[in-house]
Amino acid sequence: MVTNPSDYVEPFGKAGASGFTFHIEVARDNWQELIQSIKSKGMRPGVSLRPGTPVEEVFPLVEAENPVELVLVMTVEPGFGGQKFMPEMMDKVRTLRNKYPSLDIEVDGGLGPSTIDVAASAGANCIVAGSSIFGAADPGEVISVLRKSVEGSQNFSAVN
Repeated sequence: MVTNPSDYVEPFGKAGASGFTFHIEVARDNWQELIQSIKSKGMRPGVSLRPGTPVEEVFPLVEAENPVELVLVMTVEPGFGGQKFMPEMMDKVRTLRNKYPSLDIEVDGGLGPSTIDVAASAGANCIVAGSSIFGAADPGEVISVLRKSVEGSQNFSAVN
């Protein structure tokens, strides 16, 4: 989490980043300009919200004329790895999935084999997993488990 995301858009674009996600908590006053700047550098804009931020704060960004293309729900407080997954954040994921069926919804924090199913079944289709992969004896196996859970939930939702 950075306090002035506008300062990073150009350098990230020049470095070849394909996406740029910013926290709504630091961009409440300039999110429209920030989204435009991100898109002008050829990146896909996303918005993140911390656990204490109501999910409704991102609705205007998803519904805007020039919208974000991804919402990241933090399932831990941003700042450092290895924190415990906050399952109560899945209400935000469910709310977003019900309101925006085709939106990319990402979750970040405490995701691993023991928490992935609850996140995927709530509607998350993009997963950020650090400690559970890099700390695993077999990182490839962990990635496979995470991928299968998300793909299985998406396939189940598409059928129902």
